[in-house]
Amino acid sequence: MVRAAVLPAVGAALEITDIDLPDPGPGQVRVRLAAAGVCHSDLSLSDGTMRVPVPAVLGHEGAGTVLSVGEGVAHVSPGDAVVLNWAPACGRCHACGLGEVWLCADALSGSAAVYARTADGRDLHPGLNVAAFAEETVVAASCVLPLPDGIPLTDAALLGCAVLTGYGAVHHNARVRPGETVAVFGVGGVGLATLQSARIAGATTIVAVDVSPEKEELARAAGATHYVVASEDTAREIRALTGKQGVDVAVECVGRAVTIRTAWESTRRGGRTTVVGIGGKDQQVTFNALELFHWGRTLSGCVYGNANPAEDLPVLAAHVRAGRLDLSALVTERIALDGIPAAFENMIAGKGGRALVVF
Repeated sequence: MVRAAVLPAVGAALEITDIDLPDPGPGQVRVRLAAAGVCHSDLSLSDGTMRVPVPAVLGHEGAGTVLSVGEGVAHVSPGDAVVLNWAPACGRCHACGLGEVWLCADALSGSAAVYARTADGRDLHPGLNVAAFAEETVVAASCVLPLPDGIPLTDAALLGCAVLTGYGAVHHNARVRPGETVAVFGVGGVGLATLQSARIAGATTIVAVDVSPEKEELARAAGATHYVVASEDTAREIRALTGKQGVDVAVECVGRAVTIRTAWESTRRGGRTTVVGIGGKDQQVTFNALELFHWGRTLSGCVYGNANPAEDLPVLAAHVRAGRLDLSALVTERIALDGIPAAFENMIAGKGGRALVVF
């Protein structure tokens, strides 16, 4: 038996309880978690904004140590430090054939499987494939990536989602160039990773935007040169900071219609807006035909940072070792499993950066 945070039903409170975890079968790996980040996507799964089969163990951003491997697993061995990859590409679908592995049609197919059972015998699904809100998990071999040397195992959990997403939004989707100006909307874990990534990319003016004045110090430590408290005047304030032009790139990490629209309005003519935040279907964003033509801006969605985790993880590790990327600076709270509900409440209230469950 291992302890886990179980979502019994959509909208229900998490239950911290024992689960019965089987030994790994062929092509599977058992991992003892060192840490798991509490991501806004976990909240979206909990409240039904995103759907997964339930009951489920949530948590998709994690790192740990391999305990055992099933038949046919050769790329990791017991004792290896690994990062969990919650969206493994199948390599066979149309998107994978195009090289767009972040859009893999079968990436989340593992979430439908039964991977464990509760102490009273209920079937459990692995939320977003990896079920990281547990002391241990059993995952498909494609869901584990060897952790490069020199990276603290606990902080490495952040590489599995927040950092890959923020880095990829800047480097793969928006393709920020040295000397460009950037605005980042939402200073949570992904937003902080995006700010650091914009600094790494060589952006000059980097504007952080959030509803909370208390996050300014966090934002500036991550690389923001300016901080704007969100209001009806946000786009105007950003234009004032950029010679009345607007930023070259805006990255929206919130997933709300009003924030997406403001991010778009904050970019210069011909600028790029990248939407990372996951919003509900009720969040409708509207544009008129004339403004789309006149401003010539690009608006694009960004899934998992348009990243290929196997290729990007060594690059991120190099940035960490060189001191350009500070993983610990993304963490504003280290908690136990039973602290996850409070972390959800903090996200709803717009508080803090990334809460990290440390086992």
